Amino acid sequence: MESDRKPATAAPDDDRIYGVPDEETPELTEEAIRRSIPAKQFFAERGLPVPGRPKAETPKVAVSLRLDQEVVEGFKAAGPGWQTRMNAVLAESLRQQKKSA
Repeated sequence: MESDRKPATAAPDDDRIYGVPDEETPELTEEAIRRSIPAKQFFAERGLPVPGRPKAETPKVAVSLRLDQEVVEGFKAAGPGWQTRMNAVLAESLRQQKKSA
């Protein structure tokens, strides 16, 4: 059976993208590029919070680590957030080791 649906990449029927018809979309000129400023500066000058996730005081570090399969499966079995729970267990273990030392 043939579908009447367009592929996801097809343009909308009314040639509108993001709610603005193509003929109303302003051209990006050299002058506009010259006047542009970084988003962070734009929000700061207006006293607005920068959108997005705030920078963490203690950012995480990406690592590649080989663990026993049963350890990973055990944490995953408890559901979403398994990496956060694993981090908490490791952090608590480190605190306990520091107390013992």
